[in-house]
Amino acid sequence: MRVFRYLTAGESHGPQLCAIIEGLPAGIHISVEPLNHDLARRQQGYGRGDRMKIEKDTARLLSGVRWGETIGAPVTIAVKNRDWENWSEKMSILPEFRDDSIAVTRPRPGHADLSGVMKYHHSDARNVLERSSARETAVRVAVGAVAKALLAEFGIRVGGFVVELGGISTITPQESLETLWQIAAESETFCCDPTAEIDMKRVIDAAQSGGDTLGGVVEVQVIGVPPGIGSYVQWDRKLDARLAMALMSVQAIKGVEVGIGFEASRRPGSRVHDEIFYKDGYQRHSNNAGGIEGGMSNGEPVVVRAAMKPIPTLYSPLRSVDMRTHEPFEATVERSDTCAVPAALVVAEAVVAIEIANAFLEKFGGDSIVEIRRNLEGYREQIRNA
Repeated sequence: MRVFRYLTAGESHGPQLCAIIEGLPAGIHISVEPLNHDLARRQQGYGRGDRMKIEKDTARLLSGVRWGETIGAPVTIAVKNRDWENWSEKMSILPEFRDDSIAVTRPRPGHADLSGVMKYHHSDARNVLERSSARETAVRVAVGAVAKALLAEFGIRVGGFVVELGGISTITPQESLETLWQIAAESETFCCDPTAEIDMKRVIDAAQSGGDTLGGVVEVQVIGVPPGIGSYVQWDRKLDARLAMALMSVQAIKGVEVGIGFEASRRPGSRVHDEIFYKDGYQRHSNNAGGIEGGMSNGEPVVVRAAMKPIPTLYSPLRSVDMRTHEPFEATVERSDTCAVPAALVVAEAVVAIEIANAFLEKFGGDSIVEIRRNLEGYREQIRNA
């Protein structure tokens, strides 16, 4: 059972995106500024398309917050689509604006178009692509900012950086995670390697010139997670499984690693498992497990990676078939990006924050920040004496 629950609604070219969050305790300090900060980050990054010049996403908090604090009631968030004025008839809810001549009948390879049309018995793929679009992640980023605010009340912080883009891998400096987050924040590709960034921008430019797209890998870290979040007793309570599901729910994500991930399969066990020491508490000198063992956090930073495929909307369209005539055509082109890997990092941070917040509330939940803090301190005292 989820404690932190949310649902999103809205279409890519509809009036707005919105979300309702249930399960937030009273007393979280929140305003639109951190939400808008992450929304702006999502729209940045080298390789973004023209829509980012149109949309300047901002969030509105419509319920559940009073005088800068949550009150324990459901929180409603809305993010307007500024391009709505150009789509008000094409996306109208009113039947008199129906125009079958503008139907999208050429499904794009790599998108939800064709499967969605077959599943929901549509004749117009726009009914599918409007909701399946990665535009939906804008409001999830806002939800993630709320989750970050909750976690921050207990000293838990979420950040990350790009580790690979277009086949260009980075070398991560030996710095604290906070320092690495700051370095990434000042990079156009959200990475920590200035040399690799030059090559990344070069391959993005080449892909853009050729009408192609690029993917990459992002890494998210969570600092301050107490040990014991998640559980080993049932498959659906394992923290790593839940994080993998959250990340795989993000559009275009095709793979997830925890800690060193697939690299662990290539090493002997002596070079994989993190040895345990004790000095004023349990310690590890490595974190190959990514902060999760047996489905539970172990006190080390939680580290996860997500692989993003190249965006399937290409300006040099791939071949497809018209759904009306079954004749071959080049797929329909929707406005798109050459590379959205930096944006994927921001979305990955959001969904990780949401899942950590949910698992945290399962363990220490209460109706107010004061109650949760009391529960957490009692647990810390318990494990301090373990």
